[in-house]
Amino acid sequence: MSREAARRAIEQFVTTSGLPWEEGSDGTVVVTLPGEHKLMTTVALSIGEHAMTLNAFVARNPDENHEAVYRWLLERNRRMYGMAFAIDHLGDIYLVGRVPLDAVTEGELDRLMGAVLQYSDGSFNTLLELGFASSIRTEWAWRTQRGLPTDNLRAFEHLVARPADAADGPAG
Repeated sequence: MSREAARRAIEQFVTTSGLPWEEGSDGTVVVTLPGEHKLMTTVALSIGEHAMTLNAFVARNPDENHEAVYRWLLERNRRMYGMAFAIDHLGDIYLVGRVPLDAVTEGELDRLMGAVLQYSDGSFNTLLELGFASSIRTEWAWRTQRGLPTDNLRAFEHLVARPADAADGPAG
């Protein structure tokens, strides 16, 4: 398959999928996938001489517990389709993949975008728990002290240490 055929397959996929997308000045197509845990994931699709590369930002460099985060990512890599977790020079976490141009079809792009969404959105809360627990606790305390909502932190409520007397009910 030629680069042009791969380009047509990508254009057909983004047109029929209804997903938001834009084309960069270098010809890279950036697709935005909506999520449940992670608000959105952007996926950059670039066509090279022999392959299409896929890059999707997942999370920034963890604040803490790097060894556990990296171990968790590497354990997931064994079971993933068409891509793997990787980190960049800043320690930010990405999904990366490389697909031969012959395999770039509308059906394969649909499978890959589904995989990106599953891996990015499905891993997001776990990555936050492993790599940002202290920041989550600090944010929770800051908000509750000021009477601000914690709705978007509810998935992490179990990380917030509650005093023993509050957990056991009123003393009496």
